[in-house]
Amino acid sequence: MEYKTVRMEGRKRIAMVAHDNTKDDLLAWAKANRETLADHKIIATGTTGYLLEQLLGIPVERMKSGPLGGDLQIGAKIAEGQIDLLVFFWDPLEAQPHDPDVKALLRLAVLWNIPAATNRASADFIFSSPLVSSSYEQTVPDYETFQKNREKRLAEEMTAGQSDR
Repeated sequence: MEYKTVRMEGRKRIAMVAHDNTKDDLLAWAKANRETLADHKIIATGTTGYLLEQLLGIPVERMKSGPLGGDLQIGAKIAEGQIDLLVFFWDPLEAQPHDPDVKALLRLAVLWNIPAATNRASADFIFSSPLVSSSYEQTVPDYETFQKNREKRLAEEMTAGQSDR
């Protein structure tokens, strides 16, 4: 795999998601970190975004509710390079009706090398880093080159298969 470097600016685009049983925990954490969060762009799934906006008094770009596609919308933003950091307080003890979407969102965060906080401790560690408010040279897989090389190999295989006839 080839890699490339992209620049994360000091003002991060932070996606925030919380399952029902973890919303209170996320809200308490967000309230304690309001000043830091106010310096960044916040994107959240529906209900979580509404609650964050009401509690913190800062603008939140809201996607659909998680079960209605909000997790996938945030995943798409990660794939498009529009999310710098994911704060996802998920509930490990309760099955969600949209578990495949949850898994896809976490998979995309790993795939695109996005820092992901999945509980208060990991959020505290990430947000205590000076990198959260400064620019950062992030290394990400170069999937465009990977895809082009793959398409080239497939075209060559198809051409070779046709010449064998």
